[in-house]
Amino acid sequence: MSTITKTAPSRTDGALTTTKRARTRVVGGRKEAAVGWAMLLPAAVLILTFLLVPIGLTFGLAFTNARLISPEPARFVGMDNFAALFTDDTFWASLRNTIVFTVVIVPFQSALALVLALLVNTRTRGTTFFRTVFFLPVVTSIVVVSMLWLFMYQKDGLINVLLSKVGIQGPDWLGDPHWALLAIILMSAWQAMGFHMIIWLAGLQTVPAELYEAASLDGATRWQQFAHVTWPSLRATRTFILITITIAAFGLFTQVQIMTQGGPLNSTTTLVFQAVRSGFQQQQTGYASAISLVFFVLVLVVTLIQRFLTRDKEARR
Repeated sequence: MSTITKTAPSRTDGALTTTKRARTRVVGGRKEAAVGWAMLLPAAVLILTFLLVPIGLTFGLAFTNARLISPEPARFVGMDNFAALFTDDTFWASLRNTIVFTVVIVPFQSALALVLALLVNTRTRGTTFFRTVFFLPVVTSIVVVSMLWLFMYQKDGLINVLLSKVGIQGPDWLGDPHWALLAIILMSAWQAMGFHMIIWLAGLQTVPAELYEAASLDGATRWQQFAHVTWPSLRATRTFILITITIAAFGLFTQVQIMTQGGPLNSTTTLVFQAVRSGFQQQQTGYASAISLVFFVLVLVVTLIQRFLTRDKEARR
């Protein structure tokens, strides 16, 4: 009867197996890294081309006398563009209008969006229809919306006709310096509040129902439930909405470009509109870059202040 002898694996074989596994892991890791870089490359190219390079050019051109079309090369002029900017009445009017628009539109638009979100935060019939109707202006082109409201704001437009039905004589909305900016504020709030309504609605649906049940058992009214349950639970949501509306408000341009062209008497011109007009219509690229640089610093400061005021309680400690 024969016996079968088993040979134990040598240490050399084990070392070779371990080495092969290590090499396989290294090769696999390199492939994963290559795939990751390949997926990142398109976004990196877009960010570099349309964000980082323009920002770098803005910082550089702001200190030159560059023009959009000129046979003479740009030359360094130091702070001349900023000196001219801070003595320009149009710049101060643009800055004032931008700040007024932002200060008014942020609470007004966010409050309207919150009211709409509270109204459609139910499971009754027809809620989906109204959510769609309220969100419809958001998916409509801002150019189309601006042109529509441009006709509605005419002296004999729909708004003044409706006001005349109740015995009110409507103003010249876009031709009167006292009303033009308000007209743009109303139109902008109407166009964008549907987007923030959806964000408020998402935040409302994350509030636990048990909190409302406990508040009801304690005899809390609807207002008390909103003040002590709903509003504190929407802290992260309102911080996001506050920052997004503020940034969008500072970038006001399309409505002004289509409806008023900055008039009448610079009552609706904004920093972005002045920068575009200076850079493309007046071909003062260096001056427009100086305006853009001031705008960048302003938005950065406001955003940092908002983040400081709305940071979490734990971070304050």
